Amino acid sequence: MPRIRAASVAEHRTMQRSALLDAARSLLSEGGTEALTFPALAERTGLARSSVYEYFRSRGAVVEELCAVDFPVWAAEVEAAMASADTAEGKVEAYVRQQLTLVGDRRHRAVVAISASELDAGAREKIRAAHGGLVTMIGDALRELGHEQPRLVAMMLQGVVDAAVRRTELGGAAEDPAVITEAAVSMALRGVRG
Repeated sequence: MPRIRAASVAEHRTMQRSALLDAARSLLSEGGTEALTFPALAERTGLARSSVYEYFRSRGAVVEELCAVDFPVWAAEVEAAMASADTAEGKVEAYVRQQLTLVGDRRHRAVVAISASELDAGAREKIRAAHGGLVTMIGDALRELGHEQPRLVAMMLQGVVDAAVRRTELGGAAEDPAVITEAAVSMALRGVRG
Protein backbone atom coordinates (compact mmCIF):
# COMPACT_ATOMS: atom_id res chain seq x y z
CA MET A 1 0.00 0.00 0.00
CA PRO A 2 2.78 2.57 0.74
CA ARG A 3 4.18 2.08 -2.80
CA ILE A 4 0.85 3.11 -4.32
CA ARG A 5 0.79 6.25 -2.17
CA ALA A 6 4.36 7.15 -3.17
CA ALA A 7 3.50 6.71 -6.85
CA SER A 8 0.40 8.87 -6.55
CA VAL A 9 2.38 11.62 -4.76
CA ALA A 10 5.00 11.54 -7.52
CA GLU A 11 2.29 11.66 -10.19
CA HIS A 12 0.62 14.56 -8.39
CA ARG A 13 3.90 16.50 -8.25
CA THR A 14 4.51 15.84 -11.96
CA MET A 15 1.01 17.10 -12.79
CA GLN A 16 1.49 20.21 -10.63
CA ARG A 17 4.86 20.97 -12.24
CA SER A 18 3.30 20.56 -15.67
CA ALA A 19 0.43 22.89 -14.70
CA LEU A 20 2.92 25.49 -13.47
CA LEU A 21 4.88 25.32 -16.74
CA ASP A 22 1.69 25.66 -18.77
CA ALA A 23 0.66 28.67 -16.67
CA ALA A 24 4.13 30.18 -17.15
CA ARG A 25 3.85 29.74 -20.94
CA SER A 26 0.51 31.54 -20.91
CA LEU A 27 1.72 34.36 -18.68
CA LEU A 28 4.88 34.97 -20.72
CA SER A 29 2.98 34.75 -23.97
CA GLU A 30 0.26 37.14 -22.81
CA GLY A 31 2.25 39.70 -20.86
CA GLY A 32 5.96 39.10 -21.22
CA THR A 33 8.46 39.10 -18.39
CA GLU A 34 6.46 41.33 -16.07
CA ALA A 35 3.53 38.89 -16.12
CA LEU A 36 5.61 35.94 -14.90
CA THR A 37 5.37 36.25 -11.13
CA PHE A 38 4.95 33.61 -8.50
CA PRO A 39 1.64 35.12 -7.28
CA ALA A 40 0.34 34.95 -10.87
CA LEU A 41 1.53 31.34 -11.22
CA ALA A 42 -0.20 30.49 -7.94
CA GLU A 43 -3.41 32.15 -9.07
CA ARG A 44 -3.41 30.40 -12.46
CA THR A 45 -2.81 26.97 -10.95
CA GLY A 46 -4.80 27.29 -7.74
CA LEU A 47 -1.71 26.61 -5.65
CA ALA A 48 -0.62 28.57 -2.62
CA ARG A 49 2.20 30.97 -3.45
CA SER A 50 4.52 29.15 -1.06
CA SER A 51 3.80 25.92 -2.95
CA VAL A 52 5.13 27.43 -6.18
CA TYR A 53 8.52 27.84 -4.46
CA GLU A 54 8.56 24.10 -3.78
CA TYR A 55 8.80 23.55 -7.52
CA PHE A 56 10.90 26.51 -8.70
CA ARG A 57 13.37 28.75 -6.85
CA SER A 58 13.06 31.72 -9.26
CA ARG A 59 11.58 33.02 -12.51
CA GLY A 60 14.86 32.07 -14.17
CA ALA A 61 14.41 28.49 -13.01
CA VAL A 62 10.92 28.44 -14.57
CA VAL A 63 12.31 29.69 -17.88
CA GLU A 64 15.22 27.24 -17.69
CA GLU A 65 12.73 24.39 -17.29
CA LEU A 66 10.61 25.70 -20.19
CA CYS A 67 13.72 25.68 -22.38
CA ALA A 68 14.60 22.15 -21.31
CA VAL A 69 11.08 20.90 -22.04
CA ASP A 70 9.99 22.94 -25.05
CA PHE A 71 13.10 23.67 -27.07
CA PRO A 72 13.84 20.04 -28.04
CA VAL A 73 10.28 19.70 -29.39
CA TRP A 74 10.64 22.94 -31.32
CA ALA A 75 14.05 21.93 -32.70
CA ALA A 76 12.67 18.53 -33.76
CA GLU A 77 9.97 20.31 -35.77
CA VAL A 78 12.62 22.41 -37.54
CA GLU A 79 14.71 19.31 -38.17
CA ALA A 80 11.70 17.41 -39.57
CA ALA A 81 10.92 20.28 -41.96
CA MET A 82 14.53 20.28 -43.14
CA ALA A 83 14.53 16.50 -43.59
CA SER A 84 11.60 16.75 -45.98
CA ALA A 85 13.55 19.05 -48.32
CA ASP A 86 15.43 17.47 -51.22
CA THR A 87 18.13 20.09 -51.81
CA ALA A 88 20.55 22.08 -49.67
CA GLU A 89 18.73 25.29 -50.61
CA GLY A 90 15.44 23.63 -49.73
CA LYS A 91 16.85 22.74 -46.31
CA VAL A 92 17.91 26.35 -45.73
CA GLU A 93 14.45 27.55 -46.74
CA ALA A 94 12.77 24.99 -44.44
CA TYR A 95 15.11 26.01 -41.59
CA VAL A 96 14.06 29.66 -41.87
CA ARG A 97 10.42 29.09 -42.71
CA GLN A 98 9.74 26.55 -39.94
CA GLN A 99 11.30 28.72 -37.24
CA LEU A 100 9.15 31.65 -38.33
CA THR A 101 6.07 29.42 -38.45
CA LEU A 102 6.71 28.48 -34.83
CA VAL A 103 6.92 32.11 -33.65
CA GLY A 104 3.22 32.12 -32.81
CA ASP A 105 3.53 28.91 -30.82
CA ARG A 106 3.20 29.53 -27.07
CA ARG A 107 6.23 27.34 -26.38
CA HIS A 108 8.45 29.63 -28.43
CA ARG A 109 6.85 32.89 -27.36
CA ALA A 110 7.29 31.97 -23.71
CA VAL A 111 11.00 31.28 -24.05
CA VAL A 112 11.79 34.48 -25.94
CA ALA A 113 9.55 36.66 -23.77
CA ILE A 114 12.07 36.84 -20.97
CA SER A 115 15.41 38.41 -21.80
CA ALA A 116 18.53 36.34 -21.30
CA SER A 117 20.08 39.12 -19.23
CA GLU A 118 17.53 38.53 -16.48
CA LEU A 119 18.39 34.86 -16.17
CA ASP A 120 21.04 33.20 -14.09
CA ALA A 121 24.12 31.77 -15.81
CA GLY A 122 22.68 28.24 -15.96
CA ALA A 123 19.51 29.37 -17.73
CA ARG A 124 21.47 31.54 -20.18
CA GLU A 125 23.77 28.62 -20.96
CA LYS A 126 20.82 26.30 -21.66
CA ILE A 127 19.32 28.84 -24.06
CA ARG A 128 22.70 29.30 -25.80
CA ALA A 129 23.16 25.52 -26.08
CA ALA A 130 19.67 25.09 -27.53
CA HIS A 131 20.28 27.79 -30.13
CA GLY A 132 23.68 26.25 -30.84
CA GLY A 133 21.87 23.02 -31.69
CA LEU A 134 19.84 24.88 -34.30
CA VAL A 135 22.97 26.39 -35.82
CA THR A 136 24.63 22.95 -35.96
CA MET A 137 21.54 21.51 -37.66
CA ILE A 138 22.01 23.63 -40.80
CA GLY A 139 25.76 23.06 -41.13
CA ASP A 140 25.62 20.13 -43.57
CA ALA A 141 23.39 22.04 -45.99
CA LEU A 142 25.77 25.01 -45.90
CA ARG A 143 28.78 22.75 -46.51
CA GLU A 144 26.92 21.23 -49.46
CA LEU A 145 26.42 24.75 -50.82
CA GLY A 146 30.21 25.21 -50.72
CA HIS A 147 30.70 27.29 -47.58
CA GLU A 148 34.12 26.81 -46.05
CA GLN A 149 33.01 28.19 -42.68
CA PRO A 150 29.53 26.69 -42.26
CA ARG A 151 29.27 27.50 -38.54
CA LEU A 152 29.95 31.19 -39.16
CA VAL A 153 27.45 31.29 -42.02
CA ALA A 154 24.91 29.37 -39.91
CA MET A 155 25.24 31.92 -37.10
CA MET A 156 24.66 34.74 -39.57
CA LEU A 157 21.71 32.89 -41.04
CA GLN A 158 20.28 32.49 -37.53
CA GLY A 159 20.74 36.25 -37.11
CA VAL A 160 18.40 36.79 -40.09
CA VAL A 161 15.88 34.43 -38.48
CA ASP A 162 16.19 36.16 -35.10
CA ALA A 163 15.67 39.60 -36.69
CA ALA A 164 12.57 38.31 -38.48
CA VAL A 165 11.28 36.83 -35.20
CA ARG A 166 11.71 40.18 -33.44
CA ARG A 167 9.98 41.99 -36.30
CA THR A 168 7.09 39.49 -36.28
CA GLU A 169 6.65 39.82 -32.53
CA LEU A 170 6.02 43.55 -32.90
CA GLY A 171 2.55 42.50 -33.98
CA GLY A 172 0.40 45.30 -35.41
CA ALA A 173 3.37 47.68 -35.47
CA ALA A 174 5.13 45.59 -38.12
CA GLU A 175 4.41 44.09 -41.50
CA ASP A 176 2.23 41.04 -41.97
CA PRO A 177 4.08 37.92 -40.68
CA ALA A 178 3.84 36.32 -44.14
CA VAL A 179 5.64 39.33 -45.67
CA ILE A 180 8.35 39.13 -43.00
CA THR A 181 8.77 35.39 -43.61
CA GLU A 182 9.10 35.81 -47.37
CA ALA A 183 11.64 38.61 -46.93
CA ALA A 184 13.68 36.49 -44.49
CA VAL A 185 13.59 33.44 -46.78
CA SER A 186 14.62 35.53 -49.77
CA MET A 187 17.46 37.18 -47.87
CA ALA A 188 18.65 33.85 -46.48
CA LEU A 189 18.66 32.11 -49.84
CA ARG A 190 20.46 34.98 -51.58
CA GLY A 191 23.00 35.04 -48.76
CA VAL A 192 23.78 31.32 -48.72
CA ARG A 193 24.09 31.16 -52.50
CA GLY A 194 26.91 33.71 -52.22
